Amino acid sequence: MLNLLLAWLVNAACLLLVAMFVPGVSITGFGAALIGALVLGVVNTLIRPILGLMSLPITILTLGLFSFVLNAAMFGLAAYLIRGFEVEGFWPALWGALALGILSWIANAVLLREKQD
Repeated sequence: MLNLLLAWLVNAACLLLVAMFVPGVSITGFGAALIGALVLGVVNTLIRPILGLMSLPITILTLGLFSFVLNAAMFGLAAYLIRGFEVEGFWPALWGALALGILSWIANAVLLREKQD
């Protein structure tokens, strides 16, 4: 349970960093980032697998590149659902989703590695 809470806080902090460095992505504060991280987790857990299965033929046709479009769509959907979290189009959503994925992967890897030591 503590690991889940820590991962949620880390993803919220990463979302704030993404908003600072990716033009077109904005978050009003840490509260919106916490809700954004929660909604992104729920959207990626519930909706993304369904859309991934539905878009499997185009994903295969594009050799997996369409998964970037799905990530951007989930990022944009989360921003659409949350007040205080805004994305100004497809390209900011794509770069924001990519940056969030990389940042949270690094942060969680560092935290999990420190926790194992």
